[in-house]
This record gives sequence, C-alpha cells and structure tokens, in this order.
Amino acid sequence: MGAVPSTWAGLAAVLKANRKRPGRIESLAQVCFRRSAIRLDAAEIAAYAKVCGYQSTHGVPLLYPQMLTFPLAMAYFASNYCPWPALGTVHLANRVQQHAPLQMDDMLRVEMRPGLLQAHEKGQVFTLEFQIWKDQTLVWEATQTLLRLGVASPSGSPFVSALHDAQPLSVQTSFKADSHIGRRYGRISGDLNPIHLSALSAKLFGFRRAIAHGMWTQARALATVLPRQPLAQADVQVEFKTPLFLPALATVWSTRAAQGPLPHNALFEVRNAKGDKPHLRASLSYSLD
Repeated sequence: MGAVPSTWAGLAAVLKANRKRPGRIESLAQVCFRRSAIRLDAAEIAAYAKVCGYQSTHGVPLLYPQMLTFPLAMAYFASNYCPWPALGTVHLANRVQQHAPLQMDDMLRVEMRPGLLQAHEKGQVFTLEFQIWKDQTLVWEATQTLLRLGVASPSGSPFVSALHDAQPLSVQTSFKADSHIGRRYGRISGDLNPIHLSALSAKLFGFRRAIAHGMWTQARALATVLPRQPLAQADVQVEFKTPLFLPALATVWSTRAAQGPLPHNALFEVRNAKGDKPHLRASLSYSLD
C-alpha cells in the first residue's frame, strides 16, 4: 500500500469516509497495509507509560505496540477496501500476543490485514489482524474485533465470547480515571474520537459524558497487576463490556486473593467503584524476561 497518512490527515480521511453505508457483504477484500522501518522510540514509550501508569522497569509495555498499528487501521477505514465508516464502529474485543521481548530502538515492520466476519445480534462483527516483525521474526501480533452496528442479516458464524470462565473474582486494587484522560491518551495514541475527548463532544454522539478508551482502561489495569519487569512472552484477551464514564474510580478484580502481581495465568476484570458493573473482562498469561 501507499504511504500511511499523518494523524490529522488520517482523521480527516476517516471523517470523509463516514458517508459509507453498505448493506450485507459476504467477505472483506484481502489487502495488506504496511509500515516499514518503525523504531521503538524511547521518548514515545515513556509518554505512553506515564499516561497508562507504567514504571520504567516495565520496559516496553505489552499493549504499546498497538499504538504503531493505529495509523494502519485509520488508513484502512478511509480506503475503498473497508465497507464501513470508523464512526459508529464499536471495539468489541482485542487479543495481543507477544512472542519475544521488545527493546527500545528495535526496528520493526508493522502489517495489517482484514480478517473474519461474524454475525452479532446488533450488527456485523469483523476483525483486523496485525503483525509486527523484527527482521524475519514475528515478535508481536493482535486481533482487533470490531462491531459495525446496524448491519441487517450479518454474515459469518455467530460471535461467541472467548471469556466464559465463571471462576469467582476478588477485588485487588483500584485506579482513578480523571476527566482529562481521554484527551491525554488520545494525543499519545492518535485516537481522537470525540466520544473520548469531552462531555460536550461525547454528547453529540449520544453519550452523557466522555468515556475512557478501552485500550487505556486495559493498559492501566495491567500496569497495576503485572510484575515491574519486562515480559518475555504474553497473551492477553479482553472483551469490552460497558463504558467507563469520566471521571471515575475503577476497581480491578481477579482470580487470586492476595494483592501483588497477578499469577502467570489469570482472569481479571475492571469494574466500577461498587464492583457490580464490569467495564472489561480479560484473560492473561505471561512469562518474564
């Protein structure tokens, strides 16, 4: 594919593409979007770590490489290959797999391909598949599962939750999500969706207040429960449940009863302050560098 647009040019193209209104489709066009020679920049990682609550001892945070994929997703939504606009598309679930340790200044290649279609009672589910390569080695990959609301007679097999383990969870810790976090994370990630930026802009899209980015909420929770050292390998799956309205106090619940780092295999949830409403549910496995 051609050059990936800058953040602002990409947002303008995405807004222009918001006029797309297709009906049922049978499959997504098979195309690859690519960014080459992308360096893991220490200053950018430090800015991400600060807004998500990581320490320098964490190294490259597990979810940080998804920041490198965002321009590709924007370019795809703005292209003729994507049948739906970005606005009105819901981030339903996400899976990230780190296959090898990542280091500052690593030179990487980032690729994105459209994936599967699945049927959902609220519309059409589709996936975007991301891969990050160091030389000829696949070091990181992710599947972003998205829901395009309002598509009648969606294609594909029914979407089924991958996180249906009913183990009891107990509260471990909490974190604050202030009213500015959507703007701060948006500047870092490039995701400047109006629903995250202010109460006024969120109300234009039917929300009573701004809501936190789902990927920030997940990253902030991981920063509180992962060991404070780099990960060698990891696999985290998340399903986003209900919006986290800003400002808020969020609680982190998991399958173990003592505070401290999560065990190497665990389930966890981010819930509201009372602990009776889940914002996200996730499974995590990891090994240390």
